[in-house]
This record gives sequence, C-alpha cells and structure tokens, in this order.
Amino acid sequence: MWHFRLIPDKTNIPFVRRRRIYFIFSALLVLASIGVYFTNGLNFGIDFAGGIMIEVKTPGEADLSRMRSALGGLGLGEVQLQEFGAPDDILIRVERQPGGAEEQNRAVALVKEALGTEIGPGIDYRRVEFVGPKVGSELIRAGVLAVLFSVAAMLVYIWLRFELPFGIGAVIALIHDVTLTIGMFAVMGLEFNLAIVAALLLIVGYSMNDTVVVYDRVRENLRKYKTMSLLDLLDRSINDTLARTVMTSCTTLLALLSLFIFGGEVIRGFSFAMIWGIVIGTYSSIFIATPLLLYLKPKRMTAGESTPAPPAETTPKRGKPS
Repeated sequence: MWHFRLIPDKTNIPFVRRRRIYFIFSALLVLASIGVYFTNGLNFGIDFAGGIMIEVKTPGEADLSRMRSALGGLGLGEVQLQEFGAPDDILIRVERQPGGAEEQNRAVALVKEALGTEIGPGIDYRRVEFVGPKVGSELIRAGVLAVLFSVAAMLVYIWLRFELPFGIGAVIALIHDVTLTIGMFAVMGLEFNLAIVAALLLIVGYSMNDTVVVYDRVRENLRKYKTMSLLDLLDRSINDTLARTVMTSCTTLLALLSLFIFGGEVIRGFSFAMIWGIVIGTYSSIFIATPLLLYLKPKRMTAGESTPAPPAETTPKRGKPS
C-alpha cells in the first residue's frame, strides 16, 4: 500500500554542523525586529490605545464602502469598519476623541446620524463601548506580564523535566519566536490587540511542544550513545524527529490557512499571527533550540549511571545422565 511521506523516515541532514549560518540569520532578524519596533512601534487596536467600539446590524447586507465614505468625513480621526460574523453585522471602531465622556458621546451621536442618513431607518445598535487610555495601558501591562510569566513557567517546566541547559535553550528559542512575531506586526502595521496577545501565548505553547519532542529524543540518545560526539548526537536527534515535527506543523498550518481565508476579518489578525508563529516555532525548535545545546553542554551519563541491561535469559539446568 502506497503512503505519502513529506519527509523520509531516515534522514541525515547536518543541521547542527551549519548552526553558525542559522544563528547569524536569526540574530539579524531579531535585531531588525527590535529596530523596526522602536522605529515604527505597534499599531495598537482600541483594546490598548482606547477608543469607541460600535456594533450595528443593518437591515440588509451592508455596503462597507458607502459606510466608510459616510463616516470618513466626520472628522473623528481613524474609523475602521469590518464584518463581524455576518454581512449585515458590522463592527465600527473610532479612535478616542480628545476630551472626556461628553466628546465620546458626541462622536457616537455623529456616527448614528451619518449612518441614519446614509442607510436609513432599521439600524440596530447592538452595543456601544468606550475604552479609556487608562484601561488600555493596564491591558498592555497585563499582556506583557502574561507573555513573560508564560516564558518563565516554561523555563521552570523544562528545568524540572530535563535539566537547566535544556531550559535555557528552550527559553532563548521562545524569546526568538516572540520577538520575530512582534517584529512582523511592526513591519506590516497590522492591528495589535488582545487577540494577538492570546496568539503569542499559543505560539509559546506550540513552540515549546515542538522543542520538547526534540529534547526528549536528545535525552534518550544521551543515554543510548554514550561515546557519540555531542554534535553528531544532536544531529541524529533532530533527524529522528524531523518527520513528526514537519508533519505536525503542516497539518496545523492547513487548519490555520482555512481560518485565515474563510474566517473573516474579525479573526484574520489572530490567524496570521498563529501562522507566522507556527512557522517560526518549528524553525526555532530545529535550528536554534537544539543546536544551542552544543554550547550549553547537557550532562552526559557516565558509565556508572548507565541504564542496567535486562537480565539474560537462563535455561534450566539439566541433570547429569545417570
């Protein structure tokens, strides 16, 4: 019976031998991401920057271009419109107006008046929410702490499950993944909101899962091949788990691509962050986390710590012939 295999079962690719190329490439990407972040910053959504959020249901399928033109001339600054699950369910985001609650209410009144003139009666205003700058700054702080605590928890988990060198290598790879994801959003100017913070936490978990699979094989091979050089052992461990790592990532990407294409605008940013994070997480587990062990020197089991061999089979003694 024929089976499709994206990656052959037995590969012998010298990943660790070419580690300097990957390290230099990743270092350049990390530096570029940091530079773009401090130059351009992130395009914070209303969750973080503050503003007005209005959900409306139109009598029929909404004409977003007409609604944008009607609201764009109100002088309210940036106004964003997107479908919210259905063609007649629209989410309107208006940047926070200078001043207090009165100015925010005035902006809402202007939006309602413009929509009433453009679309006519029958508009259902399902919710109107205000996010102030204080709430936005608190959410930013909470998001940063959530990511930092998750990375710290992963360090402790790997330290306890394996040993400290494995934990350090895994955390460096996680910082690499989060930095490149934030850098991608800074480069593309995509909206950065609470959904993206949730995506970052998922990326941390997925990347760690990939790294643990390879590290588990490294630990197994450290016990099995006590005289093999660490460089060859790491290469062997990556190749042993390569098919599983790539196939798992590809099947996850298929689901995320469907979500990105057919899921609508509401979750498009989240889907993009996850797609980018899966690609980067798979890359870092193979090309960053495992080659770092060559410098972190995990403990090699000595002869006295070797796993005892199973007892040899014995045959019953036969009596001497009389």
